[in-house]
Order: sequence, then structure tokens, then C-alpha cells
Amino acid sequence: MASLKRKSLDPKQKVGNVVEAEDDLFVDAPMDDDSDDSDSEDYSEEDEELEAEMTDSEDEEEDDIDNNDNDDDEDVSESEAVEEKEDLKEDLKEEADGDDEEDDEIERKIKESKSPAPRRGKLSRFAQQLRRKQLKLKPATTLDNKTQSAPNDNEVTEESVISTTSKVVDEYEFDSSDEEDIRNTVGNIPMEWYDDYPHIGYDVTGKKIMRPPKRDELEEFLEKMDNPDYWRTVYDKMTGKDIVLKDEDVALIQRIQDGRYPETTFDPYEPYVDFFTHEKMIHPVTRRPEHKRSFIPSLLEKEKVSKMLHAFRMGWLKPRKEKKETDGMPKFYDIWSNEAHAEMTKRHHSHIAAPKEKLPGHEESYRPPPEYLPTEEEIKEWKEAHPEDRKMDFLPQSIECLRKLPAYRDFVRERFERCLDLYLCPRQRRMRVHVEPEDLLPKLPKPKDLQPFPTAQAVVYQGHGSYVRTISVDPTGQWFASGSDDKTVRFWEVSSGRCMKKIDVEGTVKCVAWCPNPAICLVAVSVDNKVHLVNPELGDKLVASDTDRLIEAYEEPEEVKTSALVEWTVPSEEEKEKGFRLCLTHFKATKQVVWHGKGDYFGTVVPDGGHSSVLIHQLSKRRSQTPFKKSKGLIQCIAFHPTRPYFFVATQRYVRVYNLLKQELTKKLLTNAKWISSIAIHPGGDNVLVSSYDCKLSWFDMDLSVRPYKTLRNHRQAIRHVCYHRRYPLFASSGDDGLVIVCHGQVYNDLLQNAQIVPVKILRGHQVTNSLGVLACEFHPTQPWLFSSGADSTIRLYT
Repeated sequence: MASLKRKSLDPKQKVGNVVEAEDDLFVDAPMDDDSDDSDSEDYSEEDEELEAEMTDSEDEEEDDIDNNDNDDDEDVSESEAVEEKEDLKEDLKEEADGDDEEDDEIERKIKESKSPAPRRGKLSRFAQQLRRKQLKLKPATTLDNKTQSAPNDNEVTEESVISTTSKVVDEYEFDSSDEEDIRNTVGNIPMEWYDDYPHIGYDVTGKKIMRPPKRDELEEFLEKMDNPDYWRTVYDKMTGKDIVLKDEDVALIQRIQDGRYPETTFDPYEPYVDFFTHEKMIHPVTRRPEHKRSFIPSLLEKEKVSKMLHAFRMGWLKPRKEKKETDGMPKFYDIWSNEAHAEMTKRHHSHIAAPKEKLPGHEESYRPPPEYLPTEEEIKEWKEAHPEDRKMDFLPQSIECLRKLPAYRDFVRERFERCLDLYLCPRQRRMRVHVEPEDLLPKLPKPKDLQPFPTAQAVVYQGHGSYVRTISVDPTGQWFASGSDDKTVRFWEVSSGRCMKKIDVEGTVKCVAWCPNPAICLVAVSVDNKVHLVNPELGDKLVASDTDRLIEAYEEPEEVKTSALVEWTVPSEEEKEKGFRLCLTHFKATKQVVWHGKGDYFGTVVPDGGHSSVLIHQLSKRRSQTPFKKSKGLIQCIAFHPTRPYFFVATQRYVRVYNLLKQELTKKLLTNAKWISSIAIHPGGDNVLVSSYDCKLSWFDMDLSVRPYKTLRNHRQAIRHVCYHRRYPLFASSGDDGLVIVCHGQVYNDLLQNAQIVPVKILRGHQVTNSLGVLACEFHPTQPWLFSSGADSTIRLYT
């Protein structure tokens, strides 16, 4: 046994450390059930000899330690111990003669030299406690790694023996994804089968892979204490070698133990790709057959049957008494009999008779009349047609006599289909009403089928310094005007987004209205108690000059009917250079200006005017009039009918429709709103949109009723403005929630068919400022574009 060199310590310190080590070793060690007496009984002579040898070796080691404190003698290595064993074998063989007893003694000595002596008693307990607890040695008992001798060139190491017996094969030379480890070619078998052999398998070349020498427990313990990589060393049963795991392998094992993904490159949070759509399709995603358990009888039913059977056996449950038949014959039920004559029993409720087969006709006779026989063209057409499209399943044939009639080849198939129909057809009347949730929802078309409509923000017009309360688009669609609280009116080019002209006014601009007549270039601007008619001089110069010529050609009549409510004045030269052409001064502040479709009349709203809140002006004759003598309420807004002489006046809760020719009230629309904000007339003239500050948008069908046909509550805040498109079936609403909601509103010429209203798009972009959102919206006259102005001092174009 190799001697171990220990560090020199003070004798007192030695004793103390040894006592501490013994205390640490035996504190938590499990005690044997046997007492000291039993230990003494089992203590054999071999144990005494082994203990004596151990004590002698310890004394020798202590002497070596005391004598070699200042010397650097080399210790006997493990390889030298192997050489000593080999010398012992040779000496024993030389001394042996031909006797069998001596040979047996020699073999016994060789076995004793190979195998360690049996350890029992205190030594076995000490080794067992070392193996179980795996304690770390104290400084007094630690080994000096520096004292281990380096292997000599002449020594035979374990690796050299293995290398000489078998050639090491590169594991990646024959590597394949579908093959096992080929360093040992025994295959996937238990390695315990080779426990009785000196080898553990065969390599690729067919040579034996010799088993490496085993280490005893003490050597294993010393290896564990000295080797810093012992914790990452794994024993390979196939090759009998110890493999030191790399840092990557250790990190992989730690990730698996922590419940994380083994691969560091794997991303568990990749963007989700929605392969399936939320819409219900015709074909299913998978056609996988039903699982086997759907055909196996239910275990719950089996349990119920077993319980009932147990109740029958115990007498708790008694079966029904069978009724004795009078004639002794079983009773049969005619399930195909007529329903009127069927007996009504408790278990057999109103049955449904099976459908009767169609009676055979003349064409099914074996000798039909000639008019029932098909021609060659009909036969060819019958053969080329699909079986489902054929009127008959057979071709009529004429046979001379009945004995030559062949058997009908489709008889078995038709009988089978008939049996299937009778078997699979439900014969039960269900009183339950099946209502699907999809049937309760209205059938609305998809938004993509209702295009075109504005979907995205295209241009943002910036320049105003305050709320943009009103916008109006030129009839040609090339320009539009906007009025703001910053006391300016701006004229913009739609395509480029440039501000072409800016006019300063003396107050807040409440309303801007472009004349709908394309032959006149005029814009009505409502500022405080004045309404200015402005010629922006944009677009065609001939139209602008004709507009000025039309205004200047006015001749004042001899008898002038002046009104105390409105005064028509001509601006000065400086104001004309800015673009002003006429000025209408009202007796109080104005709120709204609305043009008639022909461009000669326009109306204004004076909220505080009492019975003179509505005024209608004629441009060609420069005169004004009040159409109403009495006030019906606080006027909110007015509108002209696009084609008929109707005039719409909206108060806080009602919309009144007047006939200007007959000068009478024709209809009064009940809006059910608390405060109306704006109204819009459909280009067809038979439908009206009414918005209110209580988040309601009402659609009125004039031919249907005076009450709303549909009421939409799409906005969460007050609705400020609504508008119709002149060409497309679109309408839009804007509110204080900063949203512009576009809806599809299709009106049909058929009076019996109601209008189709479908919300298609919510347009965002405006920011809510001081609890105010989008104040106005207006459609482009020809394109499906939408303009909107908001409290954030911007104008946006959605295309």
C-alpha cells in the first residue's frame, strides 16, 4: 500500500484535529443495532491481524512523517505497487514445485494479493460511514497534492495498457444521426452480462476492449477529495472510462434541471402567426377519425349497471312483473301501419310513418310502349350525364317475353339504400326549438365587400392656431376652406396640402360654406353678427371674374324693401383686395350658413333671434326675409332639400319639415334626443341623419315613419357633426371622443326594401383637447375621401 505524506503539525494540534475529525465523523452516523458485545463476538482473528497491520502501518507512517519533515523523499506511487504485485507473482511461481497442495497455496496467495483483505468490525463501519456521509477531511487529514509523485517513463500506466490492447477509434469518424455509439459494438444490451469476463465488449475492428482496473472505496474517496473535476465526472459503462463533462454540457444539464429550454438559441416568445382565421369556413381544419374511446362502452354506465345488479341481488330493487299473454303468443307491433289506427300506448307516442316508395311506371315494364323507349341520342346523353343528374336510374328496354327477362343488377344496391333510409331516418317529433346564436345576430356583409370607403390618414393640414370649427369643400374637389377660433379663414389645396390664401376677420369664424354652384366662386363666412361673401379667386380665373361681374351687375330697384334685421353693404376697396364682395350685417350673432342647391339662396341661423331665428337671403336681388312668424323653440340648425322645395329646421328635440311653396308644415320628426347638434339630408332626399349631444345618431326614413328607423350609439362622447357623401353610399359622424366613424348606408329604389346600415371603419388621428374632439367632417364631392377638423387645430384627410 502506498504511503501518504502528511503535513507536519504540532502534536497538540494533531490530537485536537483528530478529536474534531472523529467527532465530525460519528455525530450523524447511523449506529448499528448490535451492541459492543456483538461486535466483540464477530471480531475474528483476521480482524486482529488486520488491525495490527493497520497500527503498524500507522506507526511507520508517523515515523516517516517525523523523520522526513525537512526531506523531500519520493513516495511509492500506485504504479510501483502494481510492479510489486507482479514481482510477488513471479516469486511465488518460482518457489512452487509440482505438488498440487503447493499449487493451490500459490493460487490462494495470488488471489489474496489481487483482492483486498476483508474488512469487518470498526474498520468496516468506518469505511461505510465514509461512503455514506462523503465527509470532507479536516486540514489535519487532508493530503498534500504536491507530494504525489509524477509518473516515470518506465512505469506502465492504465492508458498505455488500453492503448496497446485496442486502438482508440474517433467517435465522430462513423457518426450518424440514426446509429448508436460505435465505440463499443455490443449494442444496446445490459453491461452486467460482461461482469464475469475480463473485457467489456469489442471495438469496430473486432478487438476486445479490456476492462480497466477497478478502484476500491478508499481510492474512490481519495479521488473524490483530490480531483477538482470529480463532481463533473461521469462513468461510461460502454467503455469503462470516466468522462469529464464540458462547461457547455454542465450548463445544459443545469438548464434542464431548472425547467428551462435546453437550447439557448430557442426563443419561446416568437411572434405568433395566426394560421387560422376567425371566420367560419365550409371545410373543417382536420378530418381525423373519432378516437377509439368513443366506441368503447362508458365506464359510468358500467358502474350504474353494477349498482343496479347488486340492488337486484340484495332484494332492494325488484323487477317489473311481466304481463301474461292471454293466447301465449308474443305480441308484435306494426310500426309501418297508418298513424290513425295505431294504438296510443304509454311508451309508443305518435309515430311517423315511413315514406312510401314511388310506384313503378310504364317505362319500368319489361315491354314498354314504343314512346317510352329512348333514342340513340338520349342513350348517349344518359351515359355521359352524371348519375345524380339522370332523370332515371335505368334505361327502358323492350324484351320479347318474360322468360328472357334478366335479373335487375341494381336490385341489391337499391334495397340496401332503402334499408339505410329507413334505419337512419329519425322517427321522433322534437318539440324543442333549436336556436343558434348566429341566427340571433343580424346578417351583415363583410366590410371588404363594401369598399370603397376611407381607411387611412393621408394628409394633415397644419396652420391654424386654435380650434378649427368648420370646413367646406369646393364643388370641384380641388380646394377647401376652413374657419378657426384664431380669427382667420384659410383656403387649402387638397392634393398638395398648401395653404393658398389666408383672410383675417374680426372675430371667431362659426361657419364656412362654399357655394354648391360650380359657375359661382363664392364662400359664405359667418363671423359674429356678419356674414361675408368672399371670392377666393382660386381655380378657373374665368369663373372668378364672372362671379365679380355678376355681383357688380346688380342694379338697385326703385322701391327698395329694406329689412330691419339684415343690412346688405358693399365692402371698401381695401377689403375687396382681400377678397370680400358683400357683407350681411344681422341684428344678432349668427351660427350657421347653408346654401341652396342652385346657389342663389342661402339661409342663416340666429340662435337668439326669437321668431326671427331663421333668415333666408337671395343673392341676385340682395334681399332677406323671415319665413316664420312664431318661434317653435331654440333653433339649432337648418338644411335645404337637394331637389324639392322642402326646408328642414331642427330645434333641440324635433326636426320640422316645411314646404316652401305651400308654406306649411309637412312633417315633424321625433328624434327622442335631448339636444340635436346637426342634421344631414341624403342626396336622394328621402332619408335624414340627425346627431345629438347625448351620443345618439338617428336615421330617419321619410317614407316609412316619423320615428327613427335606426339609432346608432357608436360614439362614447357627444356627436358634433354628420354628413352624407354625394355619390357613394357612405355617411360619417364625428364626436368629442376624437373618432370619426364611417358607415355604409345603402338606400334602395324599392320602397319595400329598407336601407342597409353597416359601420365599416373607425378613423383615428385627432387628439382630444379641452374635452373637445372632432368638430366637423365633410366628404369629398367625387372621391371616397373624408375631411375632418378638430380641437387640436389640425385638418386631416382620410383616403
